[in-house]
Amino acid sequence: MFTLGKGALLFHAMFSHADIWQAIDTLARNHGLSTSGLARQAGLDPTSFNRSKRITANDRPRWPSTESIAKVLSATGTTLEDFARLVARRPPLRTRLPLIGLARAGGEGYFDDAGFPAGSGWDEVEVPGIADENAYALRITGDSMQPVYRDGDIIVVSPNTRTHVGDRVVVRLASGEVMAKLLKRRTAERITLASLNPEYGEVDVHPSAVVWMARILWASQ
Repeated sequence: MFTLGKGALLFHAMFSHADIWQAIDTLARNHGLSTSGLARQAGLDPTSFNRSKRITANDRPRWPSTESIAKVLSATGTTLEDFARLVARRPPLRTRLPLIGLARAGGEGYFDDAGFPAGSGWDEVEVPGIADENAYALRITGDSMQPVYRDGDIIVVSPNTRTHVGDRVVVRLASGEVMAKLLKRRTAERITLASLNPEYGEVDVHPSAVVWMARILWASQ
């Protein structure tokens, strides 16, 4: 029996083995990740969601554990309700978030000192339900994040979600520049930000040069 959360939501009783695994596959795709990347982002063994592990040696269905699902939901900012909708093969609930272009985000007045959206000049966009009430959306400009994010794509950013090495993040530097990058390395002395486009180099800065850093939770496909 597969249960999750208070009230003992009985996914096993309601949905099939294939339904659960396709929901995990869909969640990974929605975040621009492979299933291995999703497992790694959730702090799990990268092979946890491999297709070869979905059936036991005795040819019996292997269900993902409650712990692994909980970690994935936390890592991606996905609500239990939205995951249940993915399992049921229904689109996630929608919510409206403030939206601004990445190029404009470097201007003054759009964020407070903690990286939360502030001021006026924001548009709105409808996106899948996001748990972070302070989440906002940015429209990508330029090609430094290709092929993962293309010019015009919309990303959802969570200032309340803890960032880890390997995460895709939005960073504001003391210079005022706002950029979407991959957090490659973080030490007490240096933060290394990588572009997903190999034609662009890495950015190395001292931690004091980073005003705020927020994790990317979702991207339009």
